[in-house]
Amino acid sequence: MQHHDIAIGALSRRTGCNIETIRYYERIGLLPVPARRGRYRLYCEEDVGRLSFVRRARELGFRLDEVRALLGLATASQDACVQVRDIAATHLAEVRAKVADLRAIERVLSDAVRRCDAGETSGCPLIGVLAAAPA
Repeated sequence: MQHHDIAIGALSRRTGCNIETIRYYERIGLLPVPARRGRYRLYCEEDVGRLSFVRRARELGFRLDEVRALLGLATASQDACVQVRDIAATHLAEVRAKVADLRAIERVLSDAVRRCDAGETSGCPLIGVLAAAPA
């Protein structure tokens, strides 16, 4: 039997997760419904670990459905590692695509700011970039 003696405020401080976010994760099933003493939620060390896992996965950009899948696989057999790798590889490809998009945005904005600073055009290069049709 688990000892439930961690209040939601303490859980929030220990994990760095906002109280409203903790409640949200409970509502959507990423965290189990906590034990209660009266109207107060009480958590255990396992909940601290689970919430830390969820928070770190979210910091790394995993979507909620991916976090849910990873949580399920974290307690599965050793064979689950292949599935975890597949989720991570898909996510990595998405991150790399976003990085490439950000680099393209950086180039366009950098060029517009440089042209603005150089006074190369009669109009505003930044407004021109914003008004142009996407490439």
